[in-house]
Amino acid sequence: MSELRAGVFVTGATGSVGAAVASCLLSKGERVVAAVRSDSAAEQLPPRAEARVFDFGGDADAMREALEGCDRLFLMRPPPIEDVERYLFPLIDAAMRLSIRQIVFLSLQGVEHNKGVPHYRVEKYLERIRAPYTFLRPNFFMQNLSTTYRDDIRDRDQIFLPAGHAFTAFIDAHDIGAVAAAVLTSPGHNNKKYTLNGEQTLTYRNVARILSDVLGRRIRYLRPSEDEYLARLAGEGYPQDYIDVQKMIYRVVRFNVSAFPNRSVRRLTGRPATTFRQFADRERAAWVR
Repeated sequence: MSELRAGVFVTGATGSVGAAVASCLLSKGERVVAAVRSDSAAEQLPPRAEARVFDFGGDADAMREALEGCDRLFLMRPPPIEDVERYLFPLIDAAMRLSIRQIVFLSLQGVEHNKGVPHYRVEKYLERIRAPYTFLRPNFFMQNLSTTYRDDIRDRDQIFLPAGHAFTAFIDAHDIGAVAAAVLTSPGHNNKKYTLNGEQTLTYRNVARILSDVLGRRIRYLRPSEDEYLARLAGEGYPQDYIDVQKMIYRVVRFNVSAFPNRSVRRLTGRPATTFRQFADRERAAWVR
């Protein structure tokens, strides 16, 4: 394929991380081909990103056409997809047939010790077929507080999560996007695995205090038990697979597996990771009622 036309195919391009990846690549002058589910979704893309309608359930020809003109792939698993063998592996296979020179996969922190998550199977497959992979293994997204858990904070002035007194080195999705763009545009990152944490570690009580300061009203961390939290999810009608994932996530948190900060963002991008206060100031509107 022509080097002049080579670009990066970005999956999940309308989500928090994918959009950040696309924006950071565009800022570096890269050509970005953004996967979207429909033509109307293209309106959510950053300016200058090329929209390409894509479905993980397509056949081999569709996978090949999706990657046309691209020599790198940013791959992330859509949350509803559990059967990665059926939906993600065909895109990986198409990339290998086209001699894609790098596949950056958005994985999970600690995935190497957690065989029960789909990301583990994707990592192992990429290793087994000797793909030119780069694994990004981020900690908990700061954006979880402004999206998934937003309503509790905005409407009830509370954080209701069974994290105990544990610490978490939260990371901003914007920083993950910057890291992805860096490793996609500089040499030496193939067959590397990067754990991405923030540079500070906080309890949820610390998070509540920062949010209280930023919002000018008291936000409380209620620290429910696991049983109380799961019962509330069930009462609100969440499906069992979602409840099971939440149970696993916060057991990991309570063991302080996610507690340790590092400087991977600084080392890979040349700038420090976003602090939670910087994030809260930037995203303040999400919690204003």
